[in-house]
Amino acid sequence: MTHAIPKEILDALTDVDMPRLSPEPEMTETVTVEGQVIPVHRTGCVVVGSGAAGLRAAVELRRRGGQVTIISQSAWGGTSACSGSDKQTLHTANTADHGDDYQAMARALRAGGAMDEDTAYIEAVGSPRAMASLQFLGLPLPQDRFGATLRYKTDHDETGRATSCGPRTSRLMVKVLAQEAIRLQIPFFNQTTAVQLLTEGEAADRRATGVLAVRPRDRSADNPLGLALYLCGAVVLAGGGPGELYRDSVFPNGCFGSLGLALDAGIELVNLTESQFGIGTRREGFPWNLSGTYVQAMPHIYSVDAEGQEHHFLADYYRTTQELASNIFRKGYQWPFHATRMLDFGSSLVDLAIFRETQAGRRVFMDFNRNPLPVPGDQDFSMDRLDDDVAAYLRDAEADHVMPIDRLRHMNPLSIELYRRYKMDIAAEPLEFAVNNQHMNGGIGVDSWGRSSLAGVYAVGEAAGTHGVTRPGGSALNAGQVFGARAAEHIAASGRAETADHADQSDALRRAIQQVAGVLNADSALDPRSIRAEVQARMSDYAGILCTPDEIAQALAEARALNARIRDKGVGFGRDAEVARALQWRHMALVSEAVLTALDHYVSAGGGSRGARAICDPAGEGVPQSRGGPLDAYRFRAERDQDKAEQIVLNMAGEAMLVRSCANRSFDETAKSVFERDWPAWLTGGVYDQDPGRRSA
Repeated sequence: MTHAIPKEILDALTDVDMPRLSPEPEMTETVTVEGQVIPVHRTGCVVVGSGAAGLRAAVELRRRGGQVTIISQSAWGGTSACSGSDKQTLHTANTADHGDDYQAMARALRAGGAMDEDTAYIEAVGSPRAMASLQFLGLPLPQDRFGATLRYKTDHDETGRATSCGPRTSRLMVKVLAQEAIRLQIPFFNQTTAVQLLTEGEAADRRATGVLAVRPRDRSADNPLGLALYLCGAVVLAGGGPGELYRDSVFPNGCFGSLGLALDAGIELVNLTESQFGIGTRREGFPWNLSGTYVQAMPHIYSVDAEGQEHHFLADYYRTTQELASNIFRKGYQWPFHATRMLDFGSSLVDLAIFRETQAGRRVFMDFNRNPLPVPGDQDFSMDRLDDDVAAYLRDAEADHVMPIDRLRHMNPLSIELYRRYKMDIAAEPLEFAVNNQHMNGGIGVDSWGRSSLAGVYAVGEAAGTHGVTRPGGSALNAGQVFGARAAEHIAASGRAETADHADQSDALRRAIQQVAGVLNADSALDPRSIRAEVQARMSDYAGILCTPDEIAQALAEARALNARIRDKGVGFGRDAEVARALQWRHMALVSEAVLTALDHYVSAGGGSRGARAICDPAGEGVPQSRGGPLDAYRFRAERDQDKAEQIVLNMAGEAMLVRSCANRSFDETAKSVFERDWPAWLTGGVYDQDPGRRSA
C-alpha cells in the first residue's frame, strides 16, 4: 500500500522558507585603536552562530531578561539549516513501547565511551523539555491519533527513541527558533565573521570580554579590514563544527566552525579524534547524508570506471545476494562508519568497499530503478530472501514493493522531492555519492552548564565536544537544544548579561588587532586557496576512515610545518573582501594540527579503532573478510576498554599544542534527590555552582 500524500504537504516540508531578519541596530559608538576607527556594539552576551543551538541559547537568555546579540557569518547558512539526512532525529525520553527512563537513555547516549556521564544524564532529562518547547513554537513533530509521538530506530539506538519531521527537521527547528528570536527583538548582525576573542586578566583570572569580527559593510578608509567590536559579559560559541576540514565532506560550503577561535584563545578542546563519516552526496552538488530510507529501499549500488564500464563491486565483498542487500538496508540505521562493523560481513564493509572504489578513481552511484544485482553464483535478489531484522522492518512499514524507487516513495516521499529541488531526479537517474566527513563529535570542552575553560565563554551545539565516540543518530540536535537552554540559564543566573558591558577594552582590542594584523600579509603566497587544498587533501587522505600510525605522524609533521610557514609568512589575500577567509583558513590550519596532534597522541599510546576510524596495523586483531577471503591490508587494532573511560584534552599555549588524557566525569545513578534538602539550592541559585569542576570556568 502506498500513501498518497498531497504534493502541497510534501512541498511545505521540503521547501522551508526562512523568516526575514529585522533591520540591524545602528552602531553609533566607535573606538580608535592602532590607527583604525572601529564600530562598537555593547551587549550582555554575544551568541556566535545562528543555528538551532545558538538560537536556543539566545531565545532562552532573552526570555530571562538578558541582553543578547547574535552575530552570524551567514544567517540560515549553517549545518542545521542547510544539511541533513533522510530523517534527522530528535531524541525523547519515555517513548519506548514498554516504557523508558532517563537513566536508560543516558546509558544509551554514553555507550560509545569518552563521554561525561553527567552530560548524558542532563541530555536525557532535558530532552522532553526541548521537544515540548519546540512543539510549542510550532515544530510539526508527528503524532499518532492518541497524541503520542511517532518514533523509529536509528544508528546506535536499539530502543527507538527518535522522531522526525522528515529531511528538513533541523531546518524547521531553526525556523521556529528564528521566528521567536525575531519576535523577542534580539539584535542580529548578519554577514559578520568572528575572528578573535577579546580577553582580560591573567591565568585563573583571565576571562572573555568580547568578540572582534570582520564585517565587509564596515570597511572604509579608516577601517580597511572592516573590523567590528562586540563587547559583552559572556560569549556563547555556537558556530558549529569544522566543516571545511575535509575535502570529502557533506558539510555545506563555508562551514568553518568555532574551534579555531577557541584554540586561538587557549580554550581546552576534547575528543578531537572523534568524528562521523558516512555515505552522502558530494558538496560540489547538493550535500546530503544518504541514511535512513535512501538505503533501506535497497537500491543497486555500482561504480563506473574511466572507460564508462560498470562494476558490481559489492559482490566482491558479500557472500550472498541476501547478505549484500540486507547490509545495504542496515546502512539506514547503522549509517556512520564503525571499524567493528567491517567484521563478520557487517554494514561498514559497504563503506570500505565504496572508499576503495573512489580511491581507485571510480565514481560510485546508487540506482533506485534497479534492485541489487546478484552475487555471482547466487540467486537473484528477492524480497522473500532478506535477513530477519530487515524483513520485519519492511513488513511493518508495508514496504514490500518490487522496485527500490517504489519502496522509497512509500516510506519517505520527501526524500525524492528533496533532490528534485536541486535538479536531481533520483526517480529517473542514478545518484552519485561517496564516503564523506559529516560531523565533529569532539569540540570545546564544557562542564555541566556549558562553560568552557575560559571564564565567560560557553559552547553549545556541534562546537561543544559533548558527544563521545559514538552517539545515537539525532542526539546532536537534542544536545544543542538542551545545552543551549542550560548555558542561557547559567548566564542569566550569573547576572553577566543583565546590562550591556561598558568597560574600557582598549588594551584587549589593541592586542586582538595586532594578532589579526600579524596573520595578514597581502604578499604571502600562502593564500586561502592554497591552504585549503593542502589541509583538505591531508585530512581526507590520511585522517579519514582508514589510518595508519605512520601516516598520522607524517600528516602531523606536515600540519605543523604549514602552521610554521603561516606564522613566518602570514596569509595572503588578493582583496580586502578576502580578509575574513584568510583568517578563517589560518584557524582551519590550526584545527587540522590539533586534530592530528590528538590522533597521534591516541594512536602512539596504543589506542585502537572505534567510531570515526579504523587504525590499520599489521599486528591488529580485527581482519575484515570478503567473499574472496581476508582483507589483510585493512587489518586493524581493536579499541581498548580503558580508552572509553577517558577523553583527550588539548589546548594551544603559544605555538605548542598541549595534550593530555582526562577521566570522564562520573554520575551516581543511585543518588536520590530529596525535595526538602535540595529545594533551597534551587531557590538561592546554588544549583549553578554545584559542578564537579573539571574544564569549568
